[in-house]
Amino acid sequence: MFQVSRSFLDPQILSRLAAVPLHPRHAMQGNVSGRHASPHRGSSVEFAEYRKYVPGDDLRRLDWRAYGRTDRYYVKEFEADTNLRCCVVLDTSGSMGFASKGMLTKLDYGRRIAASLGYLAAQQGDAVGLSLVSHQIVQNIPPRRSAAHLKVLFDTLENANTLGETRLPEILDELAETVRQRALVVIISDFFVEPAALKRSLEHLRFRKHDVAAFHLLDQQEVDFAFGRPVRFVDMEGNTSLFVEPNEIADRYQRALQNYLKEMQKIVLETAVDYHRVLTSESYEHPMMRFLVGRTRARGVR
Repeated sequence: MFQVSRSFLDPQILSRLAAVPLHPRHAMQGNVSGRHASPHRGSSVEFAEYRKYVPGDDLRRLDWRAYGRTDRYYVKEFEADTNLRCCVVLDTSGSMGFASKGMLTKLDYGRRIAASLGYLAAQQGDAVGLSLVSHQIVQNIPPRRSAAHLKVLFDTLENANTLGETRLPEILDELAETVRQRALVVIISDFFVEPAALKRSLEHLRFRKHDVAAFHLLDQQEVDFAFGRPVRFVDMEGNTSLFVEPNEIADRYQRALQNYLKEMQKIVLETAVDYHRVLTSESYEHPMMRFLVGRTRARGVR
């Protein structure tokens, strides 16, 4: 087991999460033998199917019993297991620095989810990578499998800061082209982007056969919009501000928020994204456990 000594990780929570394996929803491709289903045939212990012999096939895989019954040559095929590549995409744009009084910022909350995923993947022998993104890819760590690599990932998360405007859809398009092999791509963000643009980038990732998951982080104050007096709202990505009377805009705000959340729900259903809406007021253990348990139920889908 890897040693954990970071302020943003709780060893007791990790111990509970580690009881549930991290599974992909689709067949994966890797470069070593592992526990996850592959889209290719191989020679593991789990039988897949018979197929007719063709010249050049390995004669050791001929099934002589089938030949005795049918007088035809058949080759046994087996499922090839492989390791998982987990690519974590953490939004570090300006809005991720927001937090209600006494709560974690969205970045701090996302840092905990990202580090937990990295730990769980590394513990079961899978490769994990990390991309910090805002107006561009701020830092990119390709997936690897080692304790030293996990330390680099944790160091990067520890030093992450919020800055700049979000260009998440464009960056996801870029990652869809640069992550060559099938991977579990986990996006952690508040998704302050146009839903239509986001949908196109999620479709791009799915077209590339990636298993896509999303943790949508929301602060309780953003949901409730419970302000009792005039407030100056500051754009954390553009530095503009607006002084308003909350009671005058509360109804319009709630309608806009509900429309946005409905549109997000529609998009993830249409793109088959494993979507988790998360309030940063709850322990990160809860959405992580929902994520892991949901994948255990869905494993084995090609």
